[in-house]
Amino acid sequence: MIRWSRRFVGGLLGACLLLLPTWGAAQSFSSGSTGADGPFNPTCSPTPCTVTVALPPSGVFNFTTITIPSGVTVALTRNAANTPAILLATGNVTISGTLDVSGSNGSPLTRPGLGGPGGFEGGKGADSLTQSAGGYGLGPGGGRAGVGWTAGGGGGSYGSGGGGGGPCTNCTGPPLGTGGAGGPTYGTAALQPLLGGSGGGGGGAFVGSGPTGGGGGGGGGAILLASSTSINLGASFGPVAVRANGGAGAFGSGTNAGGGGGSGGAIRLIANTVSGSGQLMAQGSNGALPNGGSGGLGRIRVEASTLTYNGSTFPSPTTSLPQAVFPPSGNPSLVIASVGGLAAPATPVGSILAAPDILLPLGTTNPVPVTLTASNIPLGTTIQVTATPQSGTPTSAISTGLSGTLASSSATATLTLSLTQVSVLTATATFPLVASAGSGPIYAEGEEVKWVRVAASLVGASRVVFITASGKEVPAEQIGWRW
Repeated sequence: MIRWSRRFVGGLLGACLLLLPTWGAAQSFSSGSTGADGPFNPTCSPTPCTVTVALPPSGVFNFTTITIPSGVTVALTRNAANTPAILLATGNVTISGTLDVSGSNGSPLTRPGLGGPGGFEGGKGADSLTQSAGGYGLGPGGGRAGVGWTAGGGGGSYGSGGGGGGPCTNCTGPPLGTGGAGGPTYGTAALQPLLGGSGGGGGGAFVGSGPTGGGGGGGGGAILLASSTSINLGASFGPVAVRANGGAGAFGSGTNAGGGGGSGGAIRLIANTVSGSGQLMAQGSNGALPNGGSGGLGRIRVEASTLTYNGSTFPSPTTSLPQAVFPPSGNPSLVIASVGGLAAPATPVGSILAAPDILLPLGTTNPVPVTLTASNIPLGTTIQVTATPQSGTPTSAISTGLSGTLASSSATATLTLSLTQVSVLTATATFPLVASAGSGPIYAEGEEVKWVRVAASLVGASRVVFITASGKEVPAEQIGWRW
């Protein structure tokens, strides 16, 4: 059987645009926690020590209080849907230890690192048996693959761009390959929707040489920590931190074709009061020396009515008064429903390292039909569908126009897939924004909005971006609009 894997995420879209109220005087923020999970007070000994906690299927914990003692590291692990980690509390949150959702490092034998919860995998290193190219890092900012002898993978990107991989300057042997570029930046300062970091690209190899390329590091995860009262991050002189760092790229086996580093992930804190001086870290990791590209920075946001926090952060955070924990309901919905006539599972994994979500039967030929369903995206809109294979360059196709009704429409794309290796599928739609009758035009940052782009991505909610007449891209939630 031919293996093929894919993952999608959809959203919801309401019927109209409404302007959210702005913050005036300080208002009391509620995390929305039900308290159903009780107090969270993990312990282990002797310290320093690590407690591993698996995320629930929803990715959301509803605590009363959260207390992480000094010397204790809480490592949150991914659930089946790879959602971001969302920790809500009705009472105080006190972190005197470490809370970690970092991505993992690439490992030997071409294997990439996993992203942290809500983050994306690195690209696989080239095996040198049949592949000279590594795999692209997953995620919107995945690092590009190294191709050929000693060619390093590019670093994953998020809030800032990852570094490019390069050929080894002191190597002898077959012609040097071409290093992979860093991925594109993405996401919003508001961290709505909450997305993790992207993986680094895999290193290349020379077919027949034996040595293999290194796998890319996984992207840092995404974590939201919200309290209806306060968040205190302890003191700077101890190992007090919230971490969402990218994983390091792996060394190749004898070729110096290192994998690129994963980008930093996302950290969002929300409470009436945020204090303390512990670290907030969402930095990219190094690619494998001497030629793997380094991962870019992630994103950090702190929202509080009273903000006295003065700890070190990397990167620098954006700040605001408390905003809603979850994005407003009513975003566009875009779903990959089937591939080659085979229905997608309800909870796809979308991982090159895991079992495929769909197995195409022996004898499948290209191009392969891909069925997409949508709601509240204008009829006639076409969808770009992209397949990222385990090794080599992604392929893309444009679907037919959406047909049906605004509430329920569908389209089909015919896509050329690699029929000998696993691929991950994504879909993106961009469409014009038409103001409702009598409501007049819509403006973002002083410019009239002309287009809306919605992307079904590997994790998190669908991303909705307004595009103005001059081409400026403004996230919908950043200007206070909701669907």
